[in-house]
Amino acid sequence: MTPEELSNLVYLRRARDMIDRDYALPLDVPTMAQKALMSPAHFSRKFRAAYGETPYGYLMTRRIERAAALLRDGTSVTDACMAVGATSLGSFSSRFTEIMGETPSAYRSRGHDAIEAMPACFARFATRPQRNPLTRSTP
Repeated sequence: MTPEELSNLVYLRRARDMIDRDYALPLDVPTMAQKALMSPAHFSRKFRAAYGETPYGYLMTRRIERAAALLRDGTSVTDACMAVGATSLGSFSSRFTEIMGETPSAYRSRGHDAIEAMPACFARFATRPQRNPLTRSTP
């Protein structure tokens, strides 16, 4: 790996850390790219190459991950949607269904006893959203 590639990874990690920390804030690609000291187009290409998904896709996956935790705790779908920074309940529900494989209401209503019994580090791994390969569109 070249020094330039290592430098790019450092900046991409800074942007990814910002997404992980500020997922509930209104973030857009230019803001993320600014954190990585790159142009938006260059940042998007480098981010996708490094992490396997677009910056916006990563942001939405983090939002869905946090929303799922809120739904497991009994938060309403609307409150979970707003708490994670989604502005449209319809778009949030569609993306949640795409990533989690079930609607937010269905996810909230089913039992999560096994997850609650797990240590937190295992629960985070077990509940990490994975895009459903059957509904994923091709780039």
